Amino acid sequence: MDKAAVFIDGGYLSSVLKKHFGEPAIDYTKFADLLCDNINSWRMRTYYYTCMPFTRKGNLEDRKRYDRMQRFLDKLRRLPRFEVKLGRLQMINDTFKQKMVDVKMSLDIVDMSFNRYVDNIVLVAGDSDFMPAIKKAKQYGVIVHLYYHPSSVHKSILDEVDAIYEIDTELINNSKLDSQ
Repeated sequence: MDKAAVFIDGGYLSSVLKKHFGEPAIDYTKFADLLCDNINSWRMRTYYYTCMPFTRKGNLEDRKRYDRMQRFLDKLRRLPRFEVKLGRLQMINDTFKQKMVDVKMSLDIVDMSFNRYVDNIVLVAGDSDFMPAIKKAKQYGVIVHLYYHPSSVHKSILDEVDAIYEIDTELINNSKLDSQ
C-alpha cells in the first residue's frame, strides 16, 4: 500500500471549521486517516503547523486563549504519528500574521518528497505560497492531493496539484469526535 504524509495548515483548517461548519470538535486522527483512506494510502504521519496566539502581559483573555491552544496542541502531540510544528506571530500593519509556518511546511514537503519517504502528499491548505513545494514534490514523483474549502483557496494551487477534494459536510461529520 502507498504511504502518505498529511500536512495541515492549522490556521487555515481552523478558519474553515469556524466559518463553515460551526467549529466542531474534530478527531484529528480520524480526520487524517479519512483523507488517506480516500486516496487508498496508509498514513505514515500527520504534520500540523500553527502559531501560538499573541499574549499581552497581564491580559487574562490572551492568557486563556494561549492556554487553550497549548492544551489543544498537547493533545495533538500525543496522537499516534502526529507532529506539531510552530511558527510565530508578527505584527504587520496592525495585524498579526503567521510567519515561518508556510516555509516550514514547504521545506518538510520537499524533504519528504526528495527522500521518497512517501508516495503521496496530502495538503490541507489554500495558500499559493505552497506552489514551489508542490512543484518540487511532483518533480520527485510524489502525487500531491489538496483538501480545501471553495470559499478560501487560491486558484493557482488548484491548477498545480494532482488531485483536489473539497472539505465538505460529509468529511467534517465523519471526523467529529462523537461520530462512529
